[in-house]
Amino acid sequence: MSAQPSAPVRRKRLWRTAAAFAVLIGLAVYLVVQYVTGGPGAPRCTVRGEGDAKAYELSPEQAANAATISAVASSRGLPERAVTIALATAMQESGLRNIDFGDRDSVGLFQQRPSQDWGTVKQILDPVYSAGEFYRHLAKVPGYSRLPLTVAAQKVQRSGYPQAYAKHEANAALLTGALTGRDQAAMSCTQSRPVDGQPGGAAKVREKLVREFGPEVLPRADGAGGRSAGGGRGLTVPVRQAE
Repeated sequence: MSAQPSAPVRRKRLWRTAAAFAVLIGLAVYLVVQYVTGGPGAPRCTVRGEGDAKAYELSPEQAANAATISAVASSRGLPERAVTIALATAMQESGLRNIDFGDRDSVGLFQQRPSQDWGTVKQILDPVYSAGEFYRHLAKVPGYSRLPLTVAAQKVQRSGYPQAYAKHEANAALLTGALTGRDQAAMSCTQSRPVDGQPGGAAKVREKLVREFGPEVLPRADGAGGRSAGGGRGLTVPVRQAE
């Protein structure tokens, strides 16, 4: 039986995991999540690089999944290139949606198959687990960070359409820049008016952030942290800079 990790090692692992999930409120970027009262239309998010005319639009669900993929890479100490490869792969395989269907028995963000030893359906439908499994396999590819994206992704996925990953590289790189801090980027989201008395998107986002990270993650009206201002109409989550 192998020896149990020492207390300092366990604490370090826990700290790294916690730091990784701070991506969801902004690790090394200004990730600004703003839900505002607007006109009709589905919620959407836009990510831009500083001084860059390019923009990539995605839904709040896709944005959350992308942040999770980036967070898992951070928890493992993986480079930015790994995040770009993973995001491009998930864009192609599932459109960054955690779907419970696919070709044959494929499910999840990366369309991993229980029959191919990727885990159980329940495990694969956990975005943290599925991203971790993708990175675990990617890390076994010699020199993956220097390979063309489509080659690195294919060595993990073994897809019938290996060249398809390449078309997502530009958007994946833009999104990676926002999530990892390479670019001083912001992700902004807008949602239509609340319907039938249901709480607006901001209230839902605020509730989720407080539930997962505690009330201290949200700014008070004076900007000092704690309860946020604005009721259910808007939410801005400031992000600390990487040290």
